[in-house]
Amino acid sequence: MSNNSAASLDELSVFLAIVRAGGFRDAARQLGVSPSTVSETLSRLEASMGVRLLSRTTRSVTPTEAGRDLAARLEPILAEARAAVDAAMSSGNAVRGMLRLNVPGAVMVDILPPLVEAFLRRHPDVSVEIMVDDRFVDTVAAGCDAGIRYGERLAQDMIAVPIGPAMQQAATAASPAYLDAHGRPEHPRDVLQHECVRLRFSSGAMIPWEFARDGEELVVEPEGRLIVGTSGGSAAIKSAINGFGLIQGFRNLLEPHFATGALEPVLQDWWPEFEGPQLYFYNRRFMPAPLRAFVDFVTEARRG
Repeated sequence: MSNNSAASLDELSVFLAIVRAGGFRDAARQLGVSPSTVSETLSRLEASMGVRLLSRTTRSVTPTEAGRDLAARLEPILAEARAAVDAAMSSGNAVRGMLRLNVPGAVMVDILPPLVEAFLRRHPDVSVEIMVDDRFVDTVAAGCDAGIRYGERLAQDMIAVPIGPAMQQAATAASPAYLDAHGRPEHPRDVLQHECVRLRFSSGAMIPWEFARDGEELVVEPEGRLIVGTSGGSAAIKSAINGFGLIQGFRNLLEPHFATGALEPVLQDWWPEFEGPQLYFYNRRFMPAPLRAFVDFVTEARRG
């Protein structure tokens, strides 16, 4: 390492933003500065350290081995630093700072938005940033304070708090016109004879169709004439409404369309229940004040 100057906290934060964003432009957008400023800061950091941290091509920016090691060691340190700053800022009665959450799209329809809006009204000096991603990610590595997921196995140093409904249900449905034309399945195996609208995680895995009744559980993998990424869940529902086949998804997302008659429930006595979403975060010495306030708010909301 060069002895000319020590790396500043700002420079290290810019470096981590580039790694997380995967590029200079996205990092600049997140930081609210110009791409040239980000590039100049990174060059200055590399010069002061005397080592290349990022490999740049016209198409991608990826960490070198030294860059990966530095990012992995810096993330928890800067997370602690952010938490300490938040604690200092919130040393009075008011909670201040930024809360960053990593969540799946399913909670963004009717579970998380009202909670966040009520939380922001209670804490006017807090800002919230929500990253929507259906993969289970390391919240610290993603630059977030906490995440929300369904039924994931958590590391020993993580804490999970229920958020939203304690139990949810998967539902299967199709448009009445489709069912009139193709018949109504009487058993989960019958869906294999139907056109289906399937959803795929960004990891590449298809979401399985699960059914349960009287202790019997079935997993069915129908052919998908139309396959949509989970980020396009509303578009998938729209396609089912337009007659492109059966669809399975969260009951709370399909139920509004049952009320209008746009979708008709199918195989209702086979709809499985599962645990609702969990807010998860690392058990660390310094919990950011906005996160602590949000956990308290979520716990209070469930009691109410």
